Amino acid sequence: MIKDDAYAVSKKFDLPGHAVLNTSKGYIIVELFKDGSPETVDKFIDLCQKGYFKGMSFHHVIKNYVIQAGHSKDLAAADEWTSRGKIRSQLRTSPKHEAFMIGTVKSKDSKGFELYITTAPIPDLNDKLIVFGRVVKGEDVVQEIEEVDTDEHYQPKSDVGIINVTLKHAI
Repeated sequence: MIKDDAYAVSKKFDLPGHAVLNTSKGYIIVELFKDGSPETVDKFIDLCQKGYFKGMSFHHVIKNYVIQAGHSKDLAAADEWTSRGKIRSQLRTSPKHEAFMIGTVKSKDSKGFELYITTAPIPDLNDKLIVFGRVVKGEDVVQEIEEVDTDEHYQPKSDVGIINVTLKHAI
């Protein structure tokens, strides 16, 4: 039993602690919360190693809220997020609800992986996302993506996306 515990601890330290998102606007460096969201970080790392995010577009850009990449084209979700965001200023925030947090939707659907980067504090974040990291460098790149022109459904009018993701143990 002790041997298994030691293996689990050593495995956790072997996991990369950072991801470098090479986007069409520049680099975003993310610190992964290996302790806080280990299952989600494991899934994210696995998908990165398989090239899942390579060439993926940011398909929803909601100014002062979030940028979203993934394979979902669910417009209703973006509309709901925006309408809920209008009441966010009335709620208390915690450090986990800061801008530049990275997360994915709370869902039992294992077919896809939606990637969200917050661009403002979101008090109801725990209701929607599993936060598994934060941007530690490249906030200006996130803001540049946030400023792209979008249509009425928050979809960018010009293509902006992730070229590839590189995993790093340290930055």
